[in-house]
Amino acid sequence: MAASVEIRVEGQDAIERRLRAIQERGEDLSPLMDAIGLAMEGSTLQRFEDERGPDGSRWTPSRRVEQFGGKTLTLSARLKQSVSYIALADSVRVGTNVIYAGVHQHGATIVGRNGPLRFKLPGIGFRSARQVIIPARPMFGIGDEDEDEIEALTEDFFGLEAA
Repeated sequence: MAASVEIRVEGQDAIERRLRAIQERGEDLSPLMDAIGLAMEGSTLQRFEDERGPDGSRWTPSRRVEQFGGKTLTLSARLKQSVSYIALADSVRVGTNVIYAGVHQHGATIVGRNGPLRFKLPGIGFRSARQVIIPARPMFGIGDEDEDEIEALTEDFFGLEAA
């Protein structure tokens, strides 16, 4: 027993033109990557305002915030102001050049090499401790709203309709 499927497309010329246009647009994705980078930079900056990670979970407040108010990770705003993106022809990177960003993104336990750590807390003064645990406060990542935005930007770039 033989089986076959026949697919007939009406308006084949229009489909071929659209596929060709998609292919041509796909050769240089840098305008799309730039739009995605700008959107991701904006959502990352919003996380500093909301004090929430990409998944929507609240950041653990810092001791300074617990005692004196304000926002976590924004005392000097250096980290927030350093957030930027680089768009290439086929990718985009969103990040920062601030060296301590990884500690805040992933969390860390800092232990003194030669005895206790000694450090100054703004508004509190000098303190000593054997170790300091810094909880993860992720600022970088793709949340549900980011996925929707990236999908919409991609559909717009390629001239596609939402599925």
